[in-house]
Amino acid sequence: MKYFVRIAASLAFAASLGACSQQDATEATDTTPAPTETAAEFVARANAELEELSKETGAAEWVRSTYITDDTAIIAAAASEKYAKWHSGMVKQALQYEGQDLDDNTRRAIDLLKLGTSLPTPADAAKRKELAMIATELEGMYGAGQYCDANKECKNLPELEDVIANSRDYDELTEAWQGWRTVAPPMRDKYRRYVELVNEGASELGYGDLGEMWRAGFDMSPAEFEQEAGRLWQQVKPLYDELHCHVRAKLGDVYGADKVPQDGPIPAHLLGNMWSQEWGSIYDIMEPYPGVADLDVDSTLKTKEFSPQEMVRNAESFYVSLGMPRLPDTFWTRSQFTKPRDRDVVCHASAWGLDGGNDLRIKMCIKQTYEELRVIYHELGHNYYQGAYKDQPPLFQGSAHSGFHEAIGDTVTLSMTPAYLAEVGLVAEAAQSEQAVINRQMQMALDKIAFLPFGKLIDEWRWGVFSGEIAPEDYNKGWWDMRTRYQGIAPPVERSEADFDPGAKYHIPANVSYTRYFLAHILQFQFQRSLCEIAGHEGDLASCSIYGSKEAGDRFYAMLESGQSEPWQDALEKLTGTREMDATAIIDYFAPLMGYLKEQNQGRSCGW
Repeated sequence: MKYFVRIAASLAFAASLGACSQQDATEATDTTPAPTETAAEFVARANAELEELSKETGAAEWVRSTYITDDTAIIAAAASEKYAKWHSGMVKQALQYEGQDLDDNTRRAIDLLKLGTSLPTPADAAKRKELAMIATELEGMYGAGQYCDANKECKNLPELEDVIANSRDYDELTEAWQGWRTVAPPMRDKYRRYVELVNEGASELGYGDLGEMWRAGFDMSPAEFEQEAGRLWQQVKPLYDELHCHVRAKLGDVYGADKVPQDGPIPAHLLGNMWSQEWGSIYDIMEPYPGVADLDVDSTLKTKEFSPQEMVRNAESFYVSLGMPRLPDTFWTRSQFTKPRDRDVVCHASAWGLDGGNDLRIKMCIKQTYEELRVIYHELGHNYYQGAYKDQPPLFQGSAHSGFHEAIGDTVTLSMTPAYLAEVGLVAEAAQSEQAVINRQMQMALDKIAFLPFGKLIDEWRWGVFSGEIAPEDYNKGWWDMRTRYQGIAPPVERSEADFDPGAKYHIPANVSYTRYFLAHILQFQFQRSLCEIAGHEGDLASCSIYGSKEAGDRFYAMLESGQSEPWQDALEKLTGTREMDATAIIDYFAPLMGYLKEQNQGRSCGW
């Protein structure tokens, strides 16, 4: 299931990066601070300039993603370069306030300004321009990528993903898996240069490398955050280990122990997903009790001929039931709901909060499937967050921390219970027997629990690359060493440093930090547990839907409205009453499945 979204707000405050007219750009990048400007006045000016900057570059990024051409690459790169130049100049000006006694809001705004890009650029104009072009080219190479077989029959990524999800032919899966990765080797040299340039930019902002800069954005030191991520992973690892053991055994039954050794890693192409990040597509193999409480939402969507827009209306109605506003009229006229026939676009689902959150959009290529419907619910979570904090100053228009943004929509999908789906007419009345509960939890765990180690390792690999711990000549080796250690998977064919398998995952060439997704998978269960308590739910956590609860919606929206105006611990406390991320809600939620897995794994040799 796709949960992976490029959120412009997380890249440059509240919206896609902004650009300006040539005159404005010149004025905005003057690095000479006003001689009598106080820190508060500096922040006010930064907010005013940022509000204008975000509009034009947001438009440039949108056009680049929905019209992939050489021309739009030039436009997007130029806009990105303008923002980078403005940001670099403003950070230099902000340094004059280091060591001053400032009020909390002003200090926080200046700190966020320094962290206001995931792509820090060198001060040198030529290098800044080079980095902007490389970043644009890498994303374009991914978006236009395709694999052509020996018969010159070509498939794009969605078509190859369909093969990985639906085929059970070992060799066909191998070809599709290997074929998509042919798009990545041309990225390798560009990525190596990109790492050099972003590290130089991060160094000029006072960080050791880009990885350290990313880890600094969590209201704790980079070292403390790394320890925190490790703590959360250890809380959930026992559940993952049991799931891995059972999945490996079932795949061995299908493909044979010669292809799936029962004491080693699982071949990566057999898990139903191009990147082995979520395993829900192999549920037909893993279904504990065949046919029990099958939630066939796909048939309903097709039988009732749901259009893409109607699927989005269905998701919108959930948020409205919590007391949140309807999406603006412009959302429906400006969003991309389907793949155009006449041009290349980035189909990867994303939510956009342009013009300071006043212009909300999604960009998708929607299909009539339950998986896509859940992605829509997730995307609207981003849009509602963007709309909720739009009245904050631009420097505070963002997520409490990056994991919050991803967790909002995912929390809502937890309320898409069988009872909810039946209530809104997407399935017939669904049984809630013990067997039905185990089936549903298996479906969810194949996506949400299987994802956890993947969500953690993507940035951990990049931290190693940025720090130099993983050298350019070991990019692929470091990638697979980490994937095997965390996920217990291995490539189906031999890989070498002639390959660049990290580049076959969108978030690497698109420069989107990935830790947010790992944290979101933790937070969504913690959020849901609190929301269910507020809604007065009685019973086990897995059966709770907050649909229609205005009380839960009010508390939820109050957290969203604060944006990043306060430390994430304060925002978390508003909803949960605690100041610490806690993965125990996952263990509570999946307790029935954990019991089932332990029973199934008795006598098996688990681990790899």
